[in-house]
Amino acid sequence: MPAALPSPQRSGLAIAAIGAMLFSAKAIVAKLMYRYSVDAVMVITLRMLFAVPLFMAIGWWQSRRLPALSWADRARVVFLGFIGYYLSSFMDFLGLQYITAGLERLILFLTPSFVLLATALLFRRPIAARQWISLLLAYAGIVLVFAHDLDVSGAQVWLGGALVLGSALTYGIYLILSGELVQRIGSLRLVAYAMCVSTACCVLQYLALGRPVAELAQPAPVMWLSLVNAVFCTVLPVSMTMVAVARIGAPMASQAGMVGPVSTLFLAFWLLDEPVSGVQLAGSALVLGGMYLLSARKA
Repeated sequence: MPAALPSPQRSGLAIAAIGAMLFSAKAIVAKLMYRYSVDAVMVITLRMLFAVPLFMAIGWWQSRRLPALSWADRARVVFLGFIGYYLSSFMDFLGLQYITAGLERLILFLTPSFVLLATALLFRRPIAARQWISLLLAYAGIVLVFAHDLDVSGAQVWLGGALVLGSALTYGIYLILSGELVQRIGSLRLVAYAMCVSTACCVLQYLALGRPVAELAQPAPVMWLSLVNAVFCTVLPVSMTMVAVARIGAPMASQAGMVGPVSTLFLAFWLLDEPVSGVQLAGSALVLGGMYLLSARKA
């Protein structure tokens, strides 16, 4: 007999997980770009400048086939673009100046629990037992994967931790609010407009820091890596995330996203020759087990 077609839930989880893997790969691309003596501001700015023409094209295409946005929805899109892809990223990069990457990753992984709890409280939606078990399994795996990098020493660790926690909260707010808005205005149109807003914020930040425009002309390898960062680590994953949110909701999409940073372990091993330990492999297995439980059909 032919295999049964995947359910909308399973396909939504798969889309969210693949999108998260692609989005997390931006860290690998950034490390490759850092070899050419560029900084984080340059990486982010080039990434958005290469991505924005594609988002503008998507937004134009969607605007031709869908009704115009109300002024209220336009204001919501501007707000989501500001907090979701600009403010959240900016606070994360600021926090990384004061804490280790291991601690930063562990804090960011609180986002799914924020989304799950906030959705239950604000929208009166029940939380299934398997969602809680999936979340606990994934958190246990994340601790195993990243705890070896954990360092809570340093005079400003609380400042850095607070900034990264703010990043997790703002991104969680973005996911929750976008989950309600995406049903009304369309997933691709929402992400296209929001990313255009985020690009404007990044460019204004670049100029406000007094960086010369001529400096954006970087060597060819940097420009090619920026193009990869824009297409495969920005346009595709954020679009896939919004499609997943439209299919399965923000809580499950955010939980599926926990697979993403774990996937960077194997990409770093493959592309950057970074070692992978047995403990990290065990943690990755727990995360994948949590995602399998989340996707399993009820008996």
